[in-house]
Amino acid sequence: MTSPFLHDNVEHQNHSGAGDLSPEARTFNWLLDSFTSSTAGVMEAIAVSSDGLLMAMSAIKDRSNAERLAAVVSGMTSLAGGAASWYALGGLNRVIVDMTEGYLLISAISSGSVLGVVADRSANLGTVAYEMTLFAGRAGGALTPRLIAELKNAVQQ
Repeated sequence: MTSPFLHDNVEHQNHSGAGDLSPEARTFNWLLDSFTSSTAGVMEAIAVSSDGLLMAMSAIKDRSNAERLAAVVSGMTSLAGGAASWYALGGLNRVIVDMTEGYLLISAISSGSVLGVVADRSANLGTVAYEMTLFAGRAGGALTPRLIAELKNAVQQ
């Protein structure tokens, strides 16, 4: 596996299809794609900024689906944050929605940004949650306001 920090060796699809991304943005997208493709049961993953906008998506072919998922993730994050605040339970760690055929998992990344993951029933929730935490640790530290703006602009094009 290629290191995400060796930008010259990373062959990454630019999801926006236009322009060049900075090495940090390419690395963030690579980490998201890597998380999605290497975590058993994960079907899709997106990153949503603190203002509720789609910031990055795994190699999802349907952008409109990613936008709908971002809206759901943003709403769930807001609801969970409201409950945590009302009951003085601290910041958001993770939201898990258990459905008949799969799961929606939401986890804090940093700077108010969250990771939304759709997984099928074959997924081991402990493993997915662990990998989400690893992703947040790897990618979260790099999320500066400049990088967030670049990622949002790239995915909107």
